[in-house]
Amino acid sequence: MREHSSRWQSLEQIHQSVIRCSQCPRLVDHRQRVAESKKREFRESSYWGKPVPGFGDPDAHMLIVGLAPAAHGANRTGRMFTGDSSGNWLYEALHRFGFANQAESVSATDGLELSDCYVTAAARCAPPQNKPTSGELAACRPYLDAELALLQSICLVVPLGRIAYESWLKASGWWRELAPRHRPPFVHGAEAVLPDGTVMLCSYHPSRQNTNTGRLTVAMWHAVFRRARRIIDDA
Repeated sequence: MREHSSRWQSLEQIHQSVIRCSQCPRLVDHRQRVAESKKREFRESSYWGKPVPGFGDPDAHMLIVGLAPAAHGANRTGRMFTGDSSGNWLYEALHRFGFANQAESVSATDGLELSDCYVTAAARCAPPQNKPTSGELAACRPYLDAELALLQSICLVVPLGRIAYESWLKASGWWRELAPRHRPPFVHGAEAVLPDGTVMLCSYHPSRQNTNTGRLTVAMWHAVFRRARRIIDDA
């Protein structure tokens, strides 16, 4: 959409800056306390306990934007959507529709590879109650902005949840450029073409809050990625 200015020249540079980040005291305290106290199920595990960088194919045509690392998921494993139920939903669907080489994502060293897909998030640290503040999201947004500058082949964005939707629109510049009435709506399964041709395909987040209540069903979820596959194949 617009030119992005960035001090980072590669995704690896962004990843290393993310990992070293300590901008938000509340998030630093929370992620470290969780890593020290652990969950009983993972008491023998060594937790990552740091901000989590993006993951995937640098030449991807599809960008998936999540909310934030889960306390005992990516905050434990060090890879986006890895080691929790949301990741189980995501990578099963990506494998089913040809974007991943396997359906499971249990650790950062399990051999998972993504094809034509890059996964990132609005916030890079696990927040208390899965709720980053507006200030924390703003502090993290330059990382997403920098990723967009380097992921030059993206033509489809799948935001998972309203916060991811707003974060991508702000990082890409469309939140400012488009009047509120002209912004694409956030509705599960809603598809919109931005003025530069980028397609936004919205989805509810595959959190337990959504999947256990039936707000998001497997059929609804698969429909999003079936459509994503067709968009990519037709691009």
